[in-house]
Amino acid sequence: AFECVMHKFHSRVLVIFTLCRRALHTQEDPIPSLMHLIGMDKRYTPAIAGTSAAILVTTAMDANGLAVFSALPLIPLTALLWYLQKFSRAEIGLAVGHVRGYGLAVSYPLIVLGLAAGLAFAAGATDTTETDWNKTFINIGLMSSIGIVMGLVTEEGFFRGWLWATLQRAGQSDMQVLLWTSAAFTAWHVSAIALDTGFDLPAAEIPVYLVNAMLLGLIWGMLRMLTGSIVVPSVSHAVWNGVDYPLFGFGEKVGALGIQQTHIYGPEVGLVGIVLNGLFAAALYRVIKRGQ
Repeated sequence: AFECVMHKFHSRVLVIFTLCRRALHTQEDPIPSLMHLIGMDKRYTPAIAGTSAAILVTTAMDANGLAVFSALPLIPLTALLWYLQKFSRAEIGLAVGHVRGYGLAVSYPLIVLGLAAGLAFAAGATDTTETDWNKTFINIGLMSSIGIVMGLVTEEGFFRGWLWATLQRAGQSDMQVLLWTSAAFTAWHVSAIALDTGFDLPAAEIPVYLVNAMLLGLIWGMLRMLTGSIVVPSVSHAVWNGVDYPLFGFGEKVGALGIQQTHIYGPEVGLVGIVLNGLFAAALYRVIKRGQ
């Protein structure tokens, strides 16, 4: 079996080499033939190229001590790709959305984060003896409000705005778009928690974080699917970050709740997070299926 796989690999390498050599002599564009060879439809080129560019730029910034600003390149990248592909505002999801969507957007982080905090408190895993609650509440307020605009023009605008529209135009179904955008969203976060960024995690917690990131992407994607708006998931994303990071901390930094065992109780890096986020994602999926 191994020899068969290697033979096929060697054959494809030879074909690629031949196509490239022919292109040098005839000035023929080898890209369409190469994409056909590896089974990649030309319709997906913008999605693959744009997502790869986002991940590469962010990884480079994270690797060079610029992690705090690594989401900002998504702003010009989204604007450029939007302009080149001439999407309408409706395709991108720049719409207000239904009021009910905002109820879901806010209730999701409050329910999940509240339950995670409650479980940690019940287990005696919290320690708030040195917590400055005034500072904590100010941080929560600022992050939850300013984060709406920042999320809208960076992560939400790129993944559930531009990439979502690109995959829909390429003919992907709603569920395929949901899965691919969530996977890309998860991949984009890898460098932040794997490199020395200040947000980095112990190696054992990285797989748990990635599962939670995928679940978060699915939940915010389903909010986008339900409402047709990227503003709604931007609100949810902002409230999540605004409450989660001040209370539970980030990377190896302990939050206001004083929880040391974040690998258990953390909403993003803990096993409790996987359970609670998974349950909410399943419930939201049932709402979507019922609506269909």
